[in-house]
Amino acid sequence: MKIHFVGIGGIGMSALAQLHAMAGDEVTGSDRLINKGFTGLPIWKELKKLGVRIYPQDGSGIAEDTDAVILTSAIEPDNVEIQAAKKYSIPILHRSDLLAKHVKESKTIAISGTSGKSTTTAMLFEILRKAGKEPSLITGGVLLSLQQEGYFGNVYKGKSDILVIEADESDGTLVNYHPKIGVMLNLAKDHKELDILKGYFKKFSINCDKFIINAEEENLKEIGGKCKTFGLKTGDLTAENLQLDGFGSNFTVQGQSFRINLPGEHYVKDALGAISAALELGVTLEQCSKALEEFKGVYRRFNTIGKTDGVEVIDDFAHNPHKLAATLKAAHLRGKRVLAFFQPHAFTSVQLLLKEFIEEFTRQIKKDDILWLSEIYYAGGTIPEHISSKLIFEGLKHNGVPVKFLPCRNETAADIAAAAKPGDVVLVMGARDPTLTDFAKQIFRAIKDKDYSKKPCRQCLMNVDKKF
Repeated sequence: MKIHFVGIGGIGMSALAQLHAMAGDEVTGSDRLINKGFTGLPIWKELKKLGVRIYPQDGSGIAEDTDAVILTSAIEPDNVEIQAAKKYSIPILHRSDLLAKHVKESKTIAISGTSGKSTTTAMLFEILRKAGKEPSLITGGVLLSLQQEGYFGNVYKGKSDILVIEADESDGTLVNYHPKIGVMLNLAKDHKELDILKGYFKKFSINCDKFIINAEEENLKEIGGKCKTFGLKTGDLTAENLQLDGFGSNFTVQGQSFRINLPGEHYVKDALGAISAALELGVTLEQCSKALEEFKGVYRRFNTIGKTDGVEVIDDFAHNPHKLAATLKAAHLRGKRVLAFFQPHAFTSVQLLLKEFIEEFTRQIKKDDILWLSEIYYAGGTIPEHISSKLIFEGLKHNGVPVKFLPCRNETAADIAAAAKPGDVVLVMGARDPTLTDFAKQIFRAIKDKDYSKKPCRQCLMNVDKKF
């Protein structure tokens, strides 16, 4: 088949594109990032290595002989690529429909939840792989271990019929999947109102042959039904003798000792979800323990950029209130104080979760910490009027939180570097924007070189010049 992916740079779309290219299909794709000048991203190199042709998102990649056009919920109906597909009467499929086909054809374990999906999916994949189960993988995070083996890291083609996937709830498409085993980690307001998300998760639980759920998540209690459970203290599988430190955690499960080299209680919960699913597939606790101690993690999930003059700079994908709280708690285990930068990833996110953003930052940012906010990342498309990070900033200032709003990246990097002291942890947090890791590296260099000069940015592709 000849398949065209609209928004091929998206982490989920690129995984499917790679999988089909590996299977011998002719794959093309387009992305708004190409239109914006981001032509040197690692994902383009990986896709081209597999024979995938990349185009700007202008319709030029869609031809009359294209068999199918794949899109996501982020693509507007009037997008030029959709119009091109309709011109040639090419079938248009949602990403989730294509993924559902792979789920149906495999012995699939699907990991769901508001937070922790990518890490838990990665943990389970690594456990199964090291146990000799030869699984395949389709996920929304890049596994550092696969990167070290030469892969991009968000997809892997194994030799067995076992498939581990991340089931995304953001647009409700997880209801399309019918896996053999479903794992539910947590449920908090994100992307949609809580009642809507509960409906999605309830339908997903019904679709699963077996279902595993976090027994301690209040919002999941009415969803569970007949299922296996896990939790820190409550459930069929629990973590005993838990000890947290700034670099990871130690605990036991039914007498088997475990060590995870990622800080924070949330990673223990993720591990318990992965262990629970692995046990259903005949893996032993000893095998789980060995795999998790060797687990290298996921790209932009508490990844250390570097340490200089006693200051550590960490890059993290946290972007909703639930994830931000967990990441900030982990950072406080690591450093004397936290210097945090946050860039919201969507206008609708700030609109829906404004109250929750303000509440969580007020709880987690201590009096000696500092939080820097930038303007909302603009990926393209329709922008809701009067939505800005300044709404979060003003709410936090009212609550007495030490916060700054600096739209310019260069100014922010210099300001963070000037404020950093030995023992501090600098956190760069946000999603979707492919330049955030580079920004974390810029902050690290500024601290290392003691460069506090605030040279204005000549161009900032991440921000939108809007009246507010």
